[in-house]
Amino acid sequence: MKNMEHRHTRFMRDQVPVRLGGLAADLARVSSAARRETGAATVEEMIEESRWFIEWTAAETEPEVAAELVEIQRQLGLWRRAWPEAQKHHPQRVLLSVQAKKWSDQILGYSGLLDG
Repeated sequence: MKNMEHRHTRFMRDQVPVRLGGLAADLARVSSAARRETGAATVEEMIEESRWFIEWTAAETEPEVAAELVEIQRQLGLWRRAWPEAQKHHPQRVLLSVQAKKWSDQILGYSGLLDG
């Protein structure tokens, strides 16, 4: 991931709810991009970025939320390793897209940003 130190510094300036919102937005972009046949490198980069966002945020959330985030991070790692082959198959791209959207919605709920 490009400019990791800069991204970390910028990301950590925000409060946890905003960081969770950013993670949810990242996963929504994964969902959208995974359906397309082009842009596989972009999907890989966004998956990796999402994994870092979880790494930087999970410890500051409630234990139940942290456990869910770590599980999502683990599953993203599996997708990251499988993506070079999975991207060649439409059903696999759709599966990642659907899963990333589910995670995005789940994390947006954790953020509390829609409560209000």
